[in-house]
Amino acid sequence: MIQLQAVLFDLDGTLLDTAPDFFVVVNQLCQRHGWPQQDYASVRNTVSHGSRALITLISGVEPDAPHFESLRNELLALYIDHIAVKTTFFDGMENVLNWLESENIHWGIVTNKPRLYTELLLAQLQLAQRCGTVVCPDDVSATKPDPEPLFLACQQLNITPASSLYVGDHRRDIEAGQRAGMQTVAANYGYIDHSDPAHSWGANYLVEHASELLPLLQNKQLFSL
Repeated sequence: MIQLQAVLFDLDGTLLDTAPDFFVVVNQLCQRHGWPQQDYASVRNTVSHGSRALITLISGVEPDAPHFESLRNELLALYIDHIAVKTTFFDGMENVLNWLESENIHWGIVTNKPRLYTELLLAQLQLAQRCGTVVCPDDVSATKPDPEPLFLACQQLNITPASSLYVGDHRRDIEAGQRAGMQTVAANYGYIDHSDPAHSWGANYLVEHASELLPLLQNKQLFSL
């Protein structure tokens, strides 16, 4: 049985519930441009697809439109001003981090969120000094589902992928973990695309609530597969 050395997390929709802040800034942009206000469910279901998907959702403008990037920059500027006002841990996740730290097990973040926004968010929530590694798209040549970001995180922590676990709320997270040779947990409490249900991703484990992670990690048979 391999000893668990690290747990790596996706950020938005897995470690942190960032959708409430995106909901605010999306509707600020809608108000500014006279577009219909968005409901929370629509925003939450789109967050994992990034700022481009949010712009298309609220405006109908496609990424190849001449003014698309200016709209996206407007949204991101609003997000910087509201980056951690309502963002919180998913219920039970702080207990997971406390337990990992008490057991001297590394934890880190591997995200497709650009470093500028990731660092601002982690600083506001006083997480920057707690996590052992933070890997963003800026740090690699290929993002998830490519395994390169996970390999980099393991290198920075001086651990092997086989002794690590990756937790994510999107198929690309599970695919990246599998391609890196890690065990994986599908976070079915996150920002799940209903057209691509989490149970179909082939993860080693699936949790319906973040609080289910702690007993899973405490299970001594975790790495006996």
